[in-house]
Amino acid sequence: MINTSRVVILLSFLSISFTAAAQQKELSFREIFVAPAKDILNPLPVYSGWIDDNHYIEYRQEGQQTKPYTVEAKTGSAVPSAPAQVNEATVFILNKDIFFKDAAGNEKQLTRDTLLEKNPTLSPDKKRVAFTRNNDLFSVDVTSGNETRYTTDGSDVIYNGWASWVYFEEILGRATRYKAFWWSPDSKRIAYMRFDDSKVPVYPIYNSAGQHGFLENTRYPKAGDRNPEVKVGIVSAGTKGTVWADFDPKADQYFGTPYWMADSKSLWVQWMNRDQNDLIIYNVDPLSGSKGIIYEEKQETWVDWFDSMYFLKNGSGFILKSDKSGWGHFYFYDLKGNLKKQLTSGSWRVGELLRVDEGDQEIFFTARQEVSTRYDLYTVGLRGNDEPKRLTFGNYDHQVSLSPDGKYFITTYSSLSSPPKVALVDHKGEIVRELANAQGTAYEFHNIPKTELSYYKTRDGLELPMTITLPLNFDASKKYPVWITVYGGPDAGTVYDRWKSPLGINYWWAKEGIIQVVIDNRSAGHLGKVGMDFIYRKMGKYEIEDYMDAASSLKTKPYVDHTRIGITGGSFGGYITTMALTYGSDIFTHGIANYSVTDWALYDTHYTERFMGTPKNNAEGYRITSPLTYADRLKGTLRIVHGTMDDNVHMQNSIQLVNKLQDLNKHFEFMLYPGERHGWGGLKAKHSTQETVRFMYTHILQKPLPQEFLDYWKK
Repeated sequence: MINTSRVVILLSFLSISFTAAAQQKELSFREIFVAPAKDILNPLPVYSGWIDDNHYIEYRQEGQQTKPYTVEAKTGSAVPSAPAQVNEATVFILNKDIFFKDAAGNEKQLTRDTLLEKNPTLSPDKKRVAFTRNNDLFSVDVTSGNETRYTTDGSDVIYNGWASWVYFEEILGRATRYKAFWWSPDSKRIAYMRFDDSKVPVYPIYNSAGQHGFLENTRYPKAGDRNPEVKVGIVSAGTKGTVWADFDPKADQYFGTPYWMADSKSLWVQWMNRDQNDLIIYNVDPLSGSKGIIYEEKQETWVDWFDSMYFLKNGSGFILKSDKSGWGHFYFYDLKGNLKKQLTSGSWRVGELLRVDEGDQEIFFTARQEVSTRYDLYTVGLRGNDEPKRLTFGNYDHQVSLSPDGKYFITTYSSLSSPPKVALVDHKGEIVRELANAQGTAYEFHNIPKTELSYYKTRDGLELPMTITLPLNFDASKKYPVWITVYGGPDAGTVYDRWKSPLGINYWWAKEGIIQVVIDNRSAGHLGKVGMDFIYRKMGKYEIEDYMDAASSLKTKPYVDHTRIGITGGSFGGYITTMALTYGSDIFTHGIANYSVTDWALYDTHYTERFMGTPKNNAEGYRITSPLTYADRLKGTLRIVHGTMDDNVHMQNSIQLVNKLQDLNKHFEFMLYPGERHGWGGLKAKHSTQETVRFMYTHILQKPLPQEFLDYWKK
């Protein structure tokens, strides 16, 4: 028998649902670009960390200002923060000189000269500041202002404590701002690297400014070239003289970021051979420079540098993260390099080591154990063989801030379908209280683009993630163009089950009827080092084929327009785009390639050779991974874009592709940005954005550019 009352209730519910959907509002051009609609998404408060085990800092908006409050975790009670709770003593450069600023805000000038000081760095005890000047290493006493000069041979090819370009870009990292010196924990010594670039080839970068222009000559080692010669030295804080670590600077080698032991009694130096498949950690005596092997790791493909190393304060050993099993995991060694315990294992990857509790013998860390597209917080013991315990909750990605004692953590959690929320959670994984919610009161009344996590299969059977954002008011009976955004570099995935704002230009493209897609390939990190090893000596081949397979899976959908499959990216993503329009031209029809590598022989030694070897020992690998090899296949619309003074991916890359396409009598588009580096800002960024929008309307949407854009750009 039919329950008529239930039918009435169901019909009423459906009526309400359809009415609500019909009432959902789409954002106008003005609400997207000019005067953003209010109360759709709320900015989250800023939680800047913990001042002790039980109090954290929250910045609250008060009128036109944000003010810090000290919040008690247990009760939630808050009081305005004292300056010492939110400020630390710092140093900075003003008019080329170094200034010291204490926690109370009092400033003191430490240097007075016409030369530029660089990378001023306070010692841990806040008593001295180390810095470089004219490629020599110095320190200055905060109280007296007395300087100590440690080196005297700095020049245009000799750098003391200032990194050679390839070390800055590929080994020490951009965040260092070329700094290549490190204070010991006890503030008594400074370790530094000395670089000799005299044998590194010069690459000229032309600047067209002025009547005659000028050349900027840079020491840039391309694949197979000579690298800088490097020495590792140690100086005492207030006295002259360097103790050199016992390495042969003439050897063909690399040095990674060194780490001082917790007691400052020795410096652990990472060394790697030119082939980058053998990494050794040496224990260097700061008094004599003598060294001994602590740890060695070899892999058939390559070994990555250790980006952190934790020394237990009780002297029982150290913890490092290695992917030697094929997946990144934590290992616990004694100070002689003997393995005490592998702390995590399995076909998943750990992230960051957040805390080591030596009393309770456990570690706190992030990992992608549940799924590869999410981070969670876990604990695991140092002694037993227990499995990691997950402290976070739900099907969310979690970005956490752990209290010093590990009893609480603040998590900002979200998914592709759920705007971020913030919660305070205890060490048992129980929510103490919700702190904030980004979803505004007007969110449910607006038609918001929905992004979903999907998976595709590669031709050899691997399963990999991608995200798909369907157009507003999607109608499966219609045909829609596809626009794919990629990066694609090794271990640089961009697909996560994490909230991405649907507002701005992405909302506009959804409104205009474009299917927006982000794809990760096998080397992006979801399959660990196992997935990355596929690309060894043929970087780019598997990656572009994965993107082709993903796009082919999209083309099986009846609502996808096969004639409009576009792709874009910058740097490695630009390289992938040029490969897509040449090697993958049967699938991809349009592309914008920004500051692209077009031949790996034109890129730097350390990055390229890690994955490819040298052009001499892997000529075929370099040939089959270059879009120049497949330029004759171009049949879609490719726009090539580059900054003329790019010192990372030289414009030479795009020029050689342009030259090849011209010789083949191929149609393409080319845009230069004079004087711009690896990417661009200011007026050039504005122009680039506008030209991208024009490209989208001309080629992807195939309709006139709306007058609203023309009016908006005039302002």
